[in-house]
Formats: sequence, C-alpha cells, structure tokens
Amino acid sequence: MSTAPPPAPARLVVVGIGADGWPGLSPAAQEVLRQADVVFGGDRQLALLPGEVAGRQVAWPPGLVRALPLLLVKTPGARKVVLASGDPTFFGIATTIARVVPGFELDVLPHPSSVSLACAWMGWAQQDTEVISLVGRPVATLQPAVSPGRRLLVLVPGEDSPAQVAALLRERGFGPSELTALSNLGAQDASRVSASADEWPAAGYPSHAPEGSKALTVLAVVCRPGPAAKRLSRVPGLPDDAYENDGQLTKRHVRAVTLSALAPEPGELLWDVGGGAGSVGIEWLRSHPSCRAVSIERDGERSARIARNAELLGVPHLEVRTGEAPAELNGLPTPDAIFVGGGLTAPGLVDLCWEALAPGGRMVVNVTTLESEMVLAQARSNYGGTLTKIDITRATAIGRFTGWRPAMPVTQWVSWKVAT
Repeated sequence: MSTAPPPAPARLVVVGIGADGWPGLSPAAQEVLRQADVVFGGDRQLALLPGEVAGRQVAWPPGLVRALPLLLVKTPGARKVVLASGDPTFFGIATTIARVVPGFELDVLPHPSSVSLACAWMGWAQQDTEVISLVGRPVATLQPAVSPGRRLLVLVPGEDSPAQVAALLRERGFGPSELTALSNLGAQDASRVSASADEWPAAGYPSHAPEGSKALTVLAVVCRPGPAAKRLSRVPGLPDDAYENDGQLTKRHVRAVTLSALAPEPGELLWDVGGGAGSVGIEWLRSHPSCRAVSIERDGERSARIARNAELLGVPHLEVRTGEAPAELNGLPTPDAIFVGGGLTAPGLVDLCWEALAPGGRMVVNVTTLESEMVLAQARSNYGGTLTKIDITRATAIGRFTGWRPAMPVTQWVSWKVAT
C-alpha cells in the first residue's frame, strides 16, 4: 500500500521595489511580475507598475495582518506576487507573511533597503548605525538609543515625525544633535534637508525643504549632547530621580544588583510582581529591544505611574496589569524570569511563581522585613538558591561634617530553575 506524498507548499514570490520604480528592478524581478496572475501590494507600490504587468492588482486592505491568510489562499494555483517597499525582510511584509501564513514557500527578491540607501547618502558604515522604526510605535521608543555620538537612522511614519524626534531630543538636552531628513531615496527627486534639533521647526519640515521631501523619509540623527543633557545609560542602575515615584522604588544600587541576578537575554519575558514605580521591568526592557515584561501592581495610581515612567524611558510596550498577585498572574505567558518586589507574604505566591517559571528560568525576590525573610528562608529550603544581604551606606551631611548613613538592608533570594 503506497502513501501519497504530502502536497508541495504553495509558492509565493515577494518582490521589493524602490522609489525608482520599474526601471530600478532587476530583469528577473520584472519577469516575475510580468508572469504574475495576481499582484498584491500597497497603493504606492502598485502605482509604480507599468501596463505590461497584466496580472490582477489587489491593494492591501485595512487590518492587513488579519486579512493576509484569506487573501493569499484565494485563487489556488494562481501565480501570486507580493510587491513590497525596499527590502521585504527588513521591517517588511515578507517576515509578516512568514509569521502569519506559514504555509507558503517564500521566494524574496529584495531591493536595496532604505537603510542601505540612507547610509550610502550619509557615508556611514551600516554595521555601526542603529536603526529604530517609529512606524506604529510611539516616538518615545527612540529614548534608549539617544547617547552621545551615536548615529541613528529613524524610520518615520509621517510628515510631523521629524519634528517630534527633534522635540524629544531637545527635551533630553540633546538640542545640538544633527538631523537630516532623506526623502524619496533612489528616485530622481531624492532630497536631503538638514538642521539641528534646536533649529528644527515646531511642526513639519524647514521652509526650504524641496518639493516632495515629505514622502518616504528616513531621518538620520547624530546625537550631540548639550550642557544639560540627561544621560540615561542602558546599563542597569539608572538614577532614582529618573523615575516618578512615591517612595515605592527599588533603589539604584539594589536595582543594579537585581538586574544582574535576573540576567536578561534577548527575547525573554519578565514578570515584575509588585511593580512599585516599574523600575525593574523598565530596565529589563531597556537591556534589549526584543525583551518583554509584564508589571503587576495592585494600586491603580501606581500602575498609571509605571506606564508614564515606561513611556518617558523609551519602553512604552511594558504591559502594566492592575490587580492583586497571585490572582492577577493567571493566564499570563510563561516567564523566563520573575522578580518579586512586593506582596511576598500573600499565601502561595512563591510556590505559584516557581511553578509558572520556565525551566532554566530564574526567580529573584527582594525583601526588607523579618516576616518576609522567614518566607525566603522557606523558599530557599524548598527550591534552593542563595540568600544575600545587601547593605548600602551613603556619605551624608551631619551638621558641618560628613558621616555614613546606612539605608535599610535588603535581603535577596536568587534561584535558577533547573531544566529537566
């Protein structure tokens, strides 16, 4: 008895096209489009096709991600081509299709990306240039990348975006930063407009911007600090005054030790239980753009404060949940790390967190009371790990002299869950 082989996956070709349109495509890409029965793409990209592309053209509808599976599986057997802007694998539709409709075998014919073209215009080394996309993201996403001397390429969604970036830089004290708006790169009407963040107008582009410079823009930024610049390193342990707080804040030196124990890796998820001001979850996220975090805080006013801090410090994607732990933990995705900074004495909290933790994950708990230390001693007995006492003493004024004033000591339990 023979078994029929599984059907071959459907083939889908994704072609990148630039502002130079049809003439900028390779002969192979042009031939693929000529042979297509259906061409999907945005209105802007489809408008660049000449009449010799006879296939039916389908513009992307609103709610593209939800519509993709239905659109692409229609007309089985038809030769389908997706037309995309630039390099379809760089913040592009090819990666979205691979994630949302994995049944297709993708052939990608890329065009030079906007980043490649912008670096060529600026004379920058692409590997040394940080790229931040503000498309579909708040301008605050740029905050962690702002650092003296850094070269940034910012993918902007609209005409007012450069002014918003300039305003953010001024607020951080980086007004001398150099901004260059590069528009329609690759086309005959490509242009550049430069000004400092201090000189950039309150809205729109400088009045001397050439016609067409508001379309398809990449913003090149050279970060230059002014005398009052706020330095916010990505290394854990930001100054305490970087956070709006009511006193419920993991202080700077303890926070640095805590993040070291949590050991964030790219793409990992943290539960920050008892968020306070959100500092641990925020600095976890600042360690790498792909990190994820959920902050659980029972007080609604503090939850709102956590969200404001996350926005101001460049990680607006921090998920903030208001509610009591452990009940509020139900249904959350499996964490790679858990930090408990409050509510430790809630019955069953330690056991529930440990059970939820992914194999190979780690749990860190900070406490300051004897009652909580008793819970930690039991947790160490049950799950192993280490107990450490953190004592911080600061020099402070005592009349006309200076003396040492100790802060309240913090007991920290750290344990890694062995993978089985």
